Amino acid sequence: MQHQKILILDFGSQLTQLIARRVREAHVYCEVQPCDVSDEWLRAYAQDGSLKGVILSGSHASVYEDSTDKAPQAVFALGLPVLGICYGMQTMAHQLGGKVESGRQREFGMAAVRARGHTALLADIADFTSPEGHGMLEVWMSHGDKVTELPPGFTLMASTDSCPIAGMADEKRRFYAVQFHPEVTHTVQGRALLERFVLGICGARPDWVMRDHIAEALVQIRQQVGVEQVILGLSGGVDSSVAAALIQRAIGAQLTCVFVDHGLLRLNEGDMVMDMFAGRLQARVIRVDASESFLSRLAGVSDPEAKRKIIGGLFIEVFKTEAAKLKANNAEHRGATFLAQGTIYPDVIESGGAKSKKAVTIKSHHNVGGLPEQLGLKLLEPLRDLFKDEVRELGLALGLPPEMVYRHPFPGPGLGVRILGEVKKEFADLLRQADAIFIEELHNFTDPATGKTWYQLTSQAFAVFLPVKSVGVMGDGRTYDYVVALRAVQTSDFMTADQAELPYALLKKVSSRIINEVRGINRVTYDISSKPPATIEWE
Repeated sequence: MQHQKILILDFGSQLTQLIARRVREAHVYCEVQPCDVSDEWLRAYAQDGSLKGVILSGSHASVYEDSTDKAPQAVFALGLPVLGICYGMQTMAHQLGGKVESGRQREFGMAAVRARGHTALLADIADFTSPEGHGMLEVWMSHGDKVTELPPGFTLMASTDSCPIAGMADEKRRFYAVQFHPEVTHTVQGRALLERFVLGICGARPDWVMRDHIAEALVQIRQQVGVEQVILGLSGGVDSSVAAALIQRAIGAQLTCVFVDHGLLRLNEGDMVMDMFAGRLQARVIRVDASESFLSRLAGVSDPEAKRKIIGGLFIEVFKTEAAKLKANNAEHRGATFLAQGTIYPDVIESGGAKSKKAVTIKSHHNVGGLPEQLGLKLLEPLRDLFKDEVRELGLALGLPPEMVYRHPFPGPGLGVRILGEVKKEFADLLRQADAIFIEELHNFTDPATGKTWYQLTSQAFAVFLPVKSVGVMGDGRTYDYVVALRAVQTSDFMTADQAELPYALLKKVSSRIINEVRGINRVTYDISSKPPATIEWE
C-alpha cells in the first residue's frame, strides 16, 4: 500500500522527532530527511504524487549567517503546502524576501500568542479570549532571532508583545509559519494545529494504522529475506522483542535469536527473556553469558560515553563470534545473510543528525550502523520506520503480553549507565536488588484517583547507584555504605519530562525495604529534576 506522506526537513533541532510523532499520531505517514537534500532529490521524491506537504523544523542556528542551512528552493515551487516552525519560519521568511534579525529579548518558555486574522491554520483554534476579545494561544517559545519584516504576499497570523511577527501566512500558496513550537505538549493547541495542517490544509489520508501495518511488514520481510536465514540480536527490550515476534511470524524457523547477557540486566531478566521467547513463543534462542567479558572490559572506565562505546563494541564482538559459530556448526545457517535489529525511527533520526552534524549529539546509540561490515551480514530492520509508541501498538497487535510491551524503557548498555562512574559486579548486584524493590512497590501502590498503579502512572522509573558512601546507624552499630537514587518521571514524548510526584508512603516503603533488604546500601534519595535541564537517565 502506498501511503500519502508528509516530508519533514530537519535543520538539526532536538524537537524534530516530536513533529514526526505528532504527524504519525494523526495517522498520517511522514519521513524526516536532512534539510540539505537537493532540489533534484526533492522533485523526484514528490514525483509519484504521494507527498502532500512539507514541514520545516527548528534549529539552533541563525538563518542570516552565510554558513547556515536553508531549505531547498524547490520546496517553495512544488505547489504543496509548507509549514515552517521556529527556524523553519525564519528560513521561509529569509528565502522568500522577508527579514530576520537577532532579537533584543529572547523568548524561552511559555508565552501567550494573539491569533490575528482568520487563516485556515488557526481559524477557531484558541485557548482563551483576552479582555479585548482576541483569541489567545498558550504556546512554547524557544528562540533568540525573529522575523522583523514579512515576505511579499504574506500576512500577519500571530504575535506577542516581544515578537510582533510570531506567525505568518501566504494562503494563496498555502505557506504557513509559526515562531512557537506546536510539536511540544506545552503548546496546548499544538496537536490541533498540526492536525489542521496535515489533515485539513494538506488533505493527507489518515491511513497509517498499526494493526494494518502488520500485513504490510510481513510482505516486506518475506520479500527481503526470501529463503535465507536471519540472525537477530535479542536484548529483551521492547524493540528487539517486537522485532523478533514480527520476523518469526513472517519467516518462522528461518529466524534464530542470539541473546547476549552482558551481566548488566535487571534482576532475573535473562531468565524472563528465555521463558518468553524460547518457552512461550517457541523461537530459536541461543543464550550467551558474556558478563565476565563485559565487566572486565569496563574496569576502570568512568566516562558515560566511553562506557556506552565499550558495551556497544563488545556486544558486536560477542555477537560476531556467535554468528560465526552458528554458521559453521549448523548446516542450515551457513547461508545466513541477514542480521535483524530492533532499530526504531528515533535511532535513525538521531544517528542521521549526528552524521550530518546538524544536531547536537546527546548520547550515542550502539544499535544503529554499529555492526561492522566484516560481519558479512545484511541488515534487516523491520521497525526502523516506527516510533516507540507505534512499536508498542504493533507488539499488542502481534499478541505479545501487555506487561512486556509496556515495560518501562531500559537503555541498551543496561545498568552500565545506571551505575555512576566505574562499573563493578558488586555495584551491579546491589543496584539490581534495589531496582527490583522499587519496581515491585510501584506495582503494589495504586493511586485512588485513577485506579492505576504507580508503575502505570510513570513513564520510566529506576534506581541509580551512586559511588559514594554515607554514615548510617543500624541497631547499635555504625554503618558506612553506599547510596542509591530513585528516579521516576512522567512524560508523553521523552523529550521533556517532569518528576513523578510519588506518594510519601510509597517512597518511605521503598526506602525502608532497600535499606533493610539490600546489605551494602544505607541511604536512599529521590531525584526531583525535570528534563530539561536534566536528562531522564543520569548517564
